Amino acid sequence: MGDLFGMDDAARVAPGLRRGRGAVSNRVGRYERETRAPVDDGWEGDEDDAPPPLRTRLIPDASRSVIARNASPDLPFDRSINPYRGCEHGCVYCFARPTHAHLGMSPGLDFETRILVKRGAPRLLEGELRRRGYAVAPIAMGANTDPYQPAEREERVTRGILEVLQAHRHPLSIVTKGALVTRDLDIFGEMGRAGLAQVAVSLTSLDNRLSRSVEPRAASPQARLRAIAALSRAGVPVGVMLAPVIPAVTDHEIERLLEAAARAGAKWAGWIGLRLPAEVEGIFREWLEAEMPDRAARVMGRVAELHGGKVYDGAFGRRMTGQGVWSALLRRRVETARKRLGLASRPPELRRDLFRVPPRPGDQLDLF
Repeated sequence: MGDLFGMDDAARVAPGLRRGRGAVSNRVGRYERETRAPVDDGWEGDEDDAPPPLRTRLIPDASRSVIARNASPDLPFDRSINPYRGCEHGCVYCFARPTHAHLGMSPGLDFETRILVKRGAPRLLEGELRRRGYAVAPIAMGANTDPYQPAEREERVTRGILEVLQAHRHPLSIVTKGALVTRDLDIFGEMGRAGLAQVAVSLTSLDNRLSRSVEPRAASPQARLRAIAALSRAGVPVGVMLAPVIPAVTDHEIERLLEAAARAGAKWAGWIGLRLPAEVEGIFREWLEAEMPDRAARVMGRVAELHGGKVYDGAFGRRMTGQGVWSALLRRRVETARKRLGLASRPPELRRDLFRVPPRPGDQLDLF
């Protein structure tokens, strides 16, 4: 495979230890000076003494602000909130994996087992929304890591953020692979009917076996379709994101995925091609060679064709949909299916005019 940010066979983790995880290895990030790899020194016991599978560790995040800003010309939002850093869903293709390298951790298994939790996010958000001169614009969640990953069931950070946004009548968009999104139908329903919230559910494949392999701890495809249906019934503007479309792995499912989403109640649909920035390339290659060795070369060849001869092109406007013949073909297939199914290409605009700063206990009443 070659050297990809320190990627080599010595850093692979035994299948028993990484059971239920996406990445095959836990190599260090590109900023580290040393490379670490497991070595059998002969002192290990027999199989009965093998260490248990990797467990998820939740780490408090001490961030002092919660709204992240961006000026990317190919994104439909300029601000986002990520309640968690790292994601237990373990999607092998996740473009956010390299962010763990900035924390001194591995974009591999560390990314999906060492999760930083922003427990103070609701309090920080309320403070930022109350600042004089705050300009309202939709806040995106799920733009980096999933706000409805397994930790949210107990941590409820996303729920706390939603409660703050609801109290302030602040517009919100969410993308998720987590069926837990239906827990918050009370908030999404009220905000959605008011034009303040929209949800996009991300689908990769309808094949349960493939989904379990490529995104091991995300909700099943059927559970995600049920989430679309529940959101739609609650009056929430809901759409589907085919993200990512993996050449020669999931691209044959485009029409079936859109048909299933439309039947469930999705009103719009978008797509993103496979992105393999930085360490993600090596992580995805390892998974591909372990799970689909017979077609690994063909898949990577098609990925390169999608990105103009490179495995990844990070240029704005091309990084998410690629370029050339294969990009045009995927785009045409999505557009044709959307038209046939009556799906819009984008969600409705969110309202900004309802924003308010709610009074807190002890605030002086405004007489005028």
